[in-house]
Amino acid sequence: MATSHKRETARRTPRAAVLAGSLAVLATGAVVSAGVMSSPAPDRDLLAVDGNRAAGSVQDAAPRELPIISRSSDRSADAIGSKVDRLMASTATAKAVAGADAKRWTTDALNLWTRPDKSGKKVGEVEEGEKVFLTGRTYGGREEIVVGGKARWVTTGHLSDEKPLAIDASCTNGTSVPAGVSPNIKKVHQAVCANFPEVSTYGTFRGDGEHSQGLAVDIMTSGARGWEIAEFVRANYAALGVNYVIYSQKIWSVDRSGEGWRGMSDRGSTTANHYDHVHVTTY
Repeated sequence: MATSHKRETARRTPRAAVLAGSLAVLATGAVVSAGVMSSPAPDRDLLAVDGNRAAGSVQDAAPRELPIISRSSDRSADAIGSKVDRLMASTATAKAVAGADAKRWTTDALNLWTRPDKSGKKVGEVEEGEKVFLTGRTYGGREEIVVGGKARWVTTGHLSDEKPLAIDASCTNGTSVPAGVSPNIKKVHQAVCANFPEVSTYGTFRGDGEHSQGLAVDIMTSGARGWEIAEFVRANYAALGVNYVIYSQKIWSVDRSGEGWRGMSDRGSTTANHYDHVHVTTY
């Protein structure tokens, strides 16, 4: 009996269906790709992976805390540091010392510092009334002077362009007061003579009041110079043993020092009103 053989063939999908499927796959891939491309990429610099987890578990990683850095504050600190460094450079300091020609006198005893900032070291002191030279450079409430050929820094506000008056200087103009006057009158004469050598006349003994006791002296001067001398004696009243001072119809006394210079009544003449001399009474 003849056997009928059927050829086995693969069941074909219709061509239209295949094309439709392929297009669907392509469309799906495009959508997925577009979504991936449009989503923000993770910032890997801000992620830290836990070492105990799999390296691929990026979704479990927490953002790393980064320090906040202020660039402006860093630049400001650098600028300040640079300014001091430039100021203290050996070449800049040498130039400042060489050009220091402004003569000044100290009005107080001052500490000497190697630098104007907090890293400066105290290297000595300069006494009141000492002559120094000023470089003109300042920083942080200090100014640079030259002492013994070296640059040093002192607190500002304690230098004067006028030589301070000293009560213990020597009298060199040949004037004197009688031996019988009080020791304080001798001190007044010595101090005034040393600082105002142009004054050549001092009146001491005469027959009235404190002059007869050797406790008073008339310093013959007038005008603005008279006020300088009167203020000098007043400022040093304690060291000179002064009781009161009269000049230009005004009086200053120890017991009423808080009132300053007080006006006096008119006594009728230039001499009686003390316009041509400074009167000093001592203890």
